[in-house]
Parts: sequence; structure tokens; C-alpha cells
Amino acid sequence: MCCQNYKWKSKPLLIGMYHEIVTLRCCFLTLKTKVDSSLATMDKTHLLSDQDGASGPGRSYGTCTDPNMEANDGATAPPADMMPVVPGYENLGPNVIPPSHFGSSQPQAPPRAPERRFDIPAISEELAQEAFTEYVSSKCCYSSKPVKEMVFTDLQSLNTYRYRLETFTESRTTEWDSEPYNGQVVDGFGVAPEPWSIPVPVPSLFKNCKKSVRVPHTSTVKGCHSCLNLGRSACRKCVNSGRTRCGHCCGTGWISSSERRRCGLCSGSGMVRCHSCGGVGSITCKTCKGHGKLLCFIKLIVTWKNNIHVSVIDKGSGFPLKLLNQITGEKLLTDMAPMVYPVVSFPDHSVNAASESAVREHQAQFCTTCRILQQRQTIELIPITQVYYAWKEKTHTFYVYGTEHKVYTKDYPATCCCCSIL
Repeated sequence: MCCQNYKWKSKPLLIGMYHEIVTLRCCFLTLKTKVDSSLATMDKTHLLSDQDGASGPGRSYGTCTDPNMEANDGATAPPADMMPVVPGYENLGPNVIPPSHFGSSQPQAPPRAPERRFDIPAISEELAQEAFTEYVSSKCCYSSKPVKEMVFTDLQSLNTYRYRLETFTESRTTEWDSEPYNGQVVDGFGVAPEPWSIPVPVPSLFKNCKKSVRVPHTSTVKGCHSCLNLGRSACRKCVNSGRTRCGHCCGTGWISSSERRRCGLCSGSGMVRCHSCGGVGSITCKTCKGHGKLLCFIKLIVTWKNNIHVSVIDKGSGFPLKLLNQITGEKLLTDMAPMVYPVVSFPDHSVNAASESAVREHQAQFCTTCRILQQRQTIELIPITQVYYAWKEKTHTFYVYGTEHKVYTKDYPATCCCCSIL
């Protein structure tokens, strides 16, 4: 009697569970029908449009762009959430790793400035006249009379200095990388060294360079995330169907000519075998090269950069400074050290101020993010002399500048009519 009562009490529960199962199955079938319909529509749309570049009879088959041939850089690392956490490399990415975190000490500047002497050269009247004569002779419309008859009245030295500071730095970043796994040795045992403890040879000083190094003991084998370990990926040309629209008949199956006839290339079906995948519907995975597995490892990226600061100290001479970009000056100072001291004893205090500002700025900017390997500061004297001369009871002027002794003048007193018009 008890068993009979139990059966009658459990019957409504079983009926309710049955109805829930039927409802879930109906929902699943409805969803599956919608997905299949969407895929069929996508396949049909792609198959009818993948050869739009070859529309019209007589066009050569396969002239359209093959989407499978798009640029691919080869193996890439799987998403970060699929990779293991390596001690010391918890925060991978483009952010630079501060060297202080790994005990890489920065070089120290000397306690005081070294003793230096500076000799500022001056231009003579003979050199000024020689440069002016050469300049006038290069101008077809300039008369040589002012050069031969002029009388120097004054030579003003407009000393212009160019201060240049170069800071050669090394920065390091880390990221996951991979290559197709084909049975290589997997270096995944042991403690991975810290990023700044890995020795990397320094290239030529003051030249930009970048190098990638594999971090030891960080290798692991993972299934290819692009093809789900299959070694092959869907053909994008035919959308995994193995067939594409015939380019000879534009998918109609008929050739329009004097008399309508069936297309011989596709036998009237309007579809041909996909030439990109050979009709298989899939191609070799470009990420794993068909192996289905990737050898993943942490890559250390070392960047050497020459950071340059240039200051031109001009005294408001009115000389166009843009002409100095192609001019070499006379080097008065070249100082190179792991960490230079600002120039403090230069006769022109503007140069001292520019040096102190640049050195402090570079040290504050790079000490926390990079390792400073070498610094070099130079002071160039760009000689600019403003020459005043008299000719026919009038005063005129010209400039002699640079170590090349080039000449610049706003107006020359004896030019022909064509130059005056210009």
C-alpha cells in the first residue's frame, strides 16, 4: 500500500521533468535550424560573390584576390589566459621593465665638473674677403666691383653655439611568443632568470637597435589556438565548401554567344572546384604550419635607443637659423661618460644653463624606465661674422657663417636688371 501511494505521489514529478526535457529539446532544435539557415545563407552569398572580380564571359578564371593569401606573420602566441604564470613575469606586455627592480644600478655622475679651457676663434678680414669673393663669383648677375673696391668698417663676431646631448639607453620588455612545434627540445624546467639578469651583448654605441631573446626555462607546448589542434583551418575562399562560382560563365552554367550553350568548364552546374584548397574545403594552418601544436615561450625584447637633445644658443643676431641645419660647426667640447656632468665653466653662461637643463632632464626621464649605458655631450661653435663694408659712400653688410665659410647677404649693391626684378 505504501509503495502504491509513493508511485502516485512521484508521478506528477516525473511528468513535470518530462515536459521540461521536451521543452529544452524543442529549443535546441529551433536554435540549430536557425544556425543552419544562417550558415547556408552565408555560404550561398559568399559563393556567389567571391569572384565578383571575374564577372563576364571570357574573363580568366581565378583572377580575383585569394583571401587565403593575405599576409600572415606566422606563429603567434595563444591568448594570455591560456598561458601559465611564470614567476618574475607576471606582468607581460609593452610596458618597459624598470631596471631598479632587478638590481641593475645606474652609473653615477662625477662629483664635480672637470677643468676645461675654451678658445674661441675669430675670423680675419682676409678670410672674410676671400669668402665674399668666392660667393660673388658664383652669382652670374653680381658685379665684382664691390668686392674689389669695398672698405671694411667693422667685423662683429656673433658667436652661435650648438649644444648637443646624446643619451644611449637600453630598455627591456617581455611578451609571449611561439613557433610551430615539430619535436624541438622544450626548455621548460628550472627557474626563469629575471629580465635584467639575462646577458645581451650591447651593439654599437649611439645607434638605434632592437633584438629579441628567448627567456630560458619558459618554454611549453600548447595546442594551436587558430585551428583547435587540427593543423588545418577553413578555406576562406570557398567557406569550407570546396566549390566556388565558375568564373567562365559567372555561375549561370551557360555561355552567351551566337547560340546559347552549356559551359564546358563547370558542366553547366555554375560551380567549380576551389583552386585555393583543391576542393578539400580546408588549408594548412598558417599559425602552426599543419603541426597542430605550438612551442610557446617568453620573448625578451631589448631596445637600444639614442635619445638626442639639441639647443642652439643665438644672441638675436637676425641671422636665419634654418641655414645652420646643414652647417657643421667647430667642436669645442666632446665629453663622453656613462653619466656626464653638466658643463659649468663655459664662457657663455647660456650654454652652461642649456647643458644643466638637458642633463637633468635626461637623467630624470630615463633613470626610472631605462638603463643609461653612455652619455655624450658636445659644444659646437658655429662661427657667424657680420661684416660691415663701405662702397660708394654707402654702408652694406653680409654674413660669413659655418666652418665652410658660406656667405649670406640680404641685398648686394651691384646686380643686373634681371636680379633686381627678381
